[in-house]
Amino acid sequence: MTDRFVYDVSLRWSDMDAYGHVNNARFLTLYEEARVAMFFVGARAHGLGSFEEGIVIARHEIDYLRPVDFGDPVRIEMWVSELRAASFTVSYELFDDGVLASRAQSVCVPYHLANGHPRRLSAAEKDFLKPYTPPEDRS
Repeated sequence: MTDRFVYDVSLRWSDMDAYGHVNNARFLTLYEEARVAMFFVGARAHGLGSFEEGIVIARHEIDYLRPVDFGDPVRIEMWVSELRAASFTVSYELFDDGVLASRAQSVCVPYHLANGHPRRLSAAEKDFLKPYTPPEDRS
């Protein structure tokens, strides 16, 4: 079984649209908050700070399965569905009151912000990501 990084995100009144649901574009913000928690806070807790040097998003894909109303925090579960030499894909599921409300994926590219170019994942970064990959991809 693939380990998942789980993060609860509080909804803000500003996340709502005119219909009283979380605005579709705000889903990206919710997913971003969870991703930042994983790659900055979670990685730092494992002694890894290199993701803070830069990660850029090459692609987002979102499926909206049901509206999310203002209320309790939503739970986002994340894992790494693809791990390559110079990119990785983060998959997400967003749960509202325990019900799956959205699925998404982001292609992330490690980036050296100071030098302005993409870079390859380090061995330490791959080691951090591997528990979140499917078991068959951990070799």
